[in-house]
Amino acid sequence: MTKNQSNPQRLLLLFANAESVNPKKSKKHQKGTISPVMCVDKLPEEIASFSDLVEEADNINKTWNFIFIASLSGEEGQAPSSNDAEQFLNKMANDVETGNGVGRYVVFDRKESPIEIESNI
Repeated sequence: MTKNQSNPQRLLLLFANAESVNPKKSKKHQKGTISPVMCVDKLPEEIASFSDLVEEADNINKTWNFIFIASLSGEEGQAPSSNDAEQFLNKMANDVETGNGVGRYVVFDRKESPIEIESNI
């Protein structure tokens, strides 16, 4: 999808660990907490496939089960730098910790299945 944008993009990726407080309920209506584990920014061309991204993340830390994704748009044909992305990665981590605004992110599990997250704050 980033290739269809008018300006180059930088992907913002936050890997998080979700813990259910009621694991016996249906997976569709579980409640629990989500904690950021690690963040990274990448250019789209730096990611060959979702499975490669999972493998790379697991080589750093395997204690995650969701990935939150956003993109940062560049200007005048230039993709944003990692320095440009840092404040947005910090905001993502804060959003995930507080449950505030998590609906603005695309979320997948380790198997690339989309996840819908609702906040109760």
